[in-house]
Amino acid sequence: MAVEIQSDNILAGRTLWIPRMTSIGARTTAAVLRSVGVDAHATPPSNEETLELGGLFSSGEECYPQKVTFGDFLKIVHRDDFDPDRNAFFMPTAEGPCRFGQYAPYLRQVLDEMGHTSVPVISPTSKNSYAGISAFGGDTFRNVWRGLVAGDILRKMLLRVRPYETEVGAADAAFEQSVRLIIDALETSGLSTSRKLDALAEALTKSRAIYRAVPAIYTTDKPLIGVVGEIYCRLNTFSNRDAVRQIEAHGGEAWLSDVSEWIWYTNWSQQDKLKRAGKRISLSMLGAVIKNRVQKGDEHRLLAPFEPDFVGCEEPHEVYRDVLEPAWEYLPADGALGEMVLSTGKAIYVHRKGADGVIDISPFACMNGIISEAVYHRISSACDDMPIRNFYFDASSSNMSRDMDIFMELARGYRRRKSIARKYPTYYEK
Repeated sequence: MAVEIQSDNILAGRTLWIPRMTSIGARTTAAVLRSVGVDAHATPPSNEETLELGGLFSSGEECYPQKVTFGDFLKIVHRDDFDPDRNAFFMPTAEGPCRFGQYAPYLRQVLDEMGHTSVPVISPTSKNSYAGISAFGGDTFRNVWRGLVAGDILRKMLLRVRPYETEVGAADAAFEQSVRLIIDALETSGLSTSRKLDALAEALTKSRAIYRAVPAIYTTDKPLIGVVGEIYCRLNTFSNRDAVRQIEAHGGEAWLSDVSEWIWYTNWSQQDKLKRAGKRISLSMLGAVIKNRVQKGDEHRLLAPFEPDFVGCEEPHEVYRDVLEPAWEYLPADGALGEMVLSTGKAIYVHRKGADGVIDISPFACMNGIISEAVYHRISSACDDMPIRNFYFDASSSNMSRDMDIFMELARGYRRRKSIARKYPTYYEK
């Protein structure tokens, strides 16, 4: 089994490698861990070697994200200078039907079979909403959360600006400059909880100015496409062949479901399980409620500078009311578990915000994607026949450009007849 976090002593003298579910999320998490003395880094970007090594240690029945994640880890293991006594891997896990819950145990098995029994696998779990990260000390869990929120904000701004830029690459440059600002704030040690939040909020305020300086012409003629699906595949650009850029290349703007959504879901799930166990009034429930409120307060503080920019694309305020409840008749969250309930609920949510279509990005043979696809026709019908399409990804090639051509034509047709108008920031040209 994977090693649960007990203390940071096991990592003394080791480099801890963080998988790139998202490039920015891995980098912000590593920055927070460096601030408490852990030599943490995001794994190097994925490439063809990733797929080659991942394929050597998988049977082909595993999902694509497992192959990519393992391949990135194994690139490190196969380095000429790899020292099993100086490296460790960070591989969170989750409950529910998704095969993601098997990544950490299988990684442990593979490392053992390779003779690297001394290499730790650090594996916080969704069972307690990843609270085990706190074992690194201090406010680590809270700062990891703040880093994820900040990363989500910067990615969201990138996707709001890039389709309208007049200088190709300017938005991406603004994104990288902004990421550096928040990483600098997160990896600074010795700051109090409140001062760390102040520093991060200040970095984000500067980032807003950087984005607003990108030369752009904001118009109201681009279809808005919600992007949902399996969390790794939709957020990892290598795994989905940069699907968001495909949307942009076809004249659209993407609204990508973020990492924070999953944390809100695990928070809700934790409280729901406590209620089922008869612990509605308990210290465990009190702790879960307080944690949720603290996280919501931090998110509100970090989002505040960007409220004018996110008009019309505001993220759900409360995951149960805004996402899970609307999807209950299709996939009830007390029976169905994981991304499937979030994907179906978010499709309904973005429809109500005036989106022009939804694509679901999932690994090939992913149960979450398959089950979601089975109910999307009913959701589409209930949402004025808004187009919804599943895209499945593995290591093989596919003609995504052709498929996107067809989908975007459907989105444009729906846009001309839809009944719910999208709202825009004040600086968009009407």
